Amino acid sequence: MTPAPEVIRTTCCVAGGGPAGMVLGLLLARAGVDVVVLEKHADFLRDFRGDTIHPSTLEVVHELGLLDDFLSRPHQVVREARGVIGGEEFPVADFTHLPTRCKFVAFMPQWHFLDFVADHARTYPTFRLRTRAEVTGLVEEGGRVAGVRAVTPDGPLEVRADLTVGADGRHSAVRAAAGLAVRSLGAPIDVLWMRISRRPADPSVLLGRFDRGRVLVQLFRDEFWQCAYVIPKGGIEAVRAGGIEAFRRDVAEVAPALADRVGELRTWDDVKLLTVRVDRLTRWYRPGLLCVGDAAHAMSPIGGVGINLAIQDAVAAANVLAEKLRARRATTADLAKVQGRRMLPTRVTQWLQVQIQDRILSRVIATRAAFRPPLPLRLLRRFPFLRRLPARMIGMGVRPEHVRTPDAFKR
Repeated sequence: MTPAPEVIRTTCCVAGGGPAGMVLGLLLARAGVDVVVLEKHADFLRDFRGDTIHPSTLEVVHELGLLDDFLSRPHQVVREARGVIGGEEFPVADFTHLPTRCKFVAFMPQWHFLDFVADHARTYPTFRLRTRAEVTGLVEEGGRVAGVRAVTPDGPLEVRADLTVGADGRHSAVRAAAGLAVRSLGAPIDVLWMRISRRPADPSVLLGRFDRGRVLVQLFRDEFWQCAYVIPKGGIEAVRAGGIEAFRRDVAEVAPALADRVGELRTWDDVKLLTVRVDRLTRWYRPGLLCVGDAAHAMSPIGGVGINLAIQDAVAAANVLAEKLRARRATTADLAKVQGRRMLPTRVTQWLQVQIQDRILSRVIATRAAFRPPLPLRLLRRFPFLRRLPARMIGMGVRPEHVRTPDAFKR
């Protein structure tokens, strides 16, 4: 006999404890809205998740009055991005001129960032985080979503809420259960993630390397490089069939400075596959339900902007909905306003990512011929002020959001 579910009642139930879900939970709780966040894992400790905290997100942290605490936690600072083509270096983005308080990209393991958000959210009496609670379906009543069903180690759980938010990532159970239509924009690439040790003499920058059919991105971390090696879509079996030694040689050829360290990739267990998807919902909401972050729009890893787009969604959602939720009068029209606010940034960012995927990355990895530096890179090297444009797009994005919700507890 199936046990009766535990039932929780709240104003807003957020499915998913990633960046979008946790920041939305913090903002709503801070504004006096009763909110429950459900996270299917026991903690936030997962490797090779988005670790880039861009200036737009740091601005949100500053507006919440939490920047000093954030900066006191271990992180790395990157003030510029460079490209290396056939051994020739090109400056790409200079973040030091952005109109933000923090003129840099911060690198912090995502679990540390989520712990930081959770630490502050828990200080509000209107916030609850339930871990090991995996959402499996929706509660629907009278043609609207009235909450979620979940499984926990202690048995079934049912959370009844005025609003349910799907923030459970690109494989969202919420959006699948809601039957929301997804538009795929395609992705001709996948990415292999790995760690290779970093030495004190190595540069403290973000590097993208292109050379004879190979693309490798090096993300600066304190004691190691987090590296992304681009392969054709579905090409993982062909790469593995060549053997780990051949893969090490490919990495060493595109990044000669790492040649004496590629032996750290001992087996394929040291190399993780990210299946790249670029898609978005045509409609992000139903009565009683809203999707945000990757659940609404899966992003390519290009630019590392996915985590920041997700957080911007959370800020916009809180700005539009907090007061309405607190008064328990949020409507479907209000949910449509959130999508209306965030659709332009999503479309523009995904369009740019698709152009880079199709016109640059897929062409580079399709041939072993030498890759000639394109005109935009040559212009960026010649005219330094132009580097502010990609920095603004990467660091701030389109239509950056600002915290408009109050602290109902007046701290």
